[in-house]
Amino acid sequence: MGTFINIIKEHIQYRHQIFKLAFTDLIKTYRGAILGWSWAIIKPAVTIFVYWFAFTFGLRAGRDVSGYPFFLWMIAGLIPWNYMNEMLLAGMESLIKYRYLVTKIKFPISTIPTFVNFSKLIIFSILLLIVIIIFMLFGFMPDLYTLQILFYALLAFIFFNVWGILSSMLAAISVDFTNFIKAIITAIFWLSGILWNTNNITNPWGKAFFLFNPITYLINGFRNCFIYKVAFWQEPLQLGCFCLVLLVLTIVTVRIYKKLRKEIPDVL
Repeated sequence: MGTFINIIKEHIQYRHQIFKLAFTDLIKTYRGAILGWSWAIIKPAVTIFVYWFAFTFGLRAGRDVSGYPFFLWMIAGLIPWNYMNEMLLAGMESLIKYRYLVTKIKFPISTIPTFVNFSKLIIFSILLLIVIIIFMLFGFMPDLYTLQILFYALLAFIFFNVWGILSSMLAAISVDFTNFIKAIITAIFWLSGILWNTNNITNPWGKAFFLFNPITYLINGFRNCFIYKVAFWQEPLQLGCFCLVLLVLTIVTVRIYKKLRKEIPDVL
């Protein structure tokens, strides 16, 4: 518990630096590109177009979902996945990327994944706003359910912040961990219901798997805001399972942080 409190104190003490470094990370990511920040929009837009084309014209699976065009159902899941995918990798590589903050400036290692997370969240927020505008162009206006985006965005931020702290330390210790996560990213994508409806699963083992898959919960959560119009308190079991996974991840992260925080500067 003391280690967890110490992590919170570090974030409070360095809160101003965290926000400044978040914007620095954004600038650093797109520095040197002629289109600059536009690439943050172009990259997911190209991905969405490719999947839309494949599912609409190739696989012939682009049927309407709950009265919404398949395209809208797809982007309601793909845009959140874009943020999660970024954090799975960027969060993991944050300590290595900013090793000078640890080795030269003695910046708290727990806060480095946080400012990287903030920088990705800024882009995610812009993309979500674009999604809302696209829905409006199709004639679907925002409602009270749309406000739940803030709730699911907060859950996603917290979860991937914990993930970033844990994975960045493990990646600093072992290159094999980095290679393993990169190798299973595609599997995570297809096993989390990004492009298909996990609610259609009837197998009990399959249901249990998706019930405890935090990415599936978040993806379905954002789709509840845009498509299904379901309030988060109407799915207490799913929320409880997500919180349980988050709690376990947090406990593991705090324990590993306690053991490795003094060794990480030497490793880096």
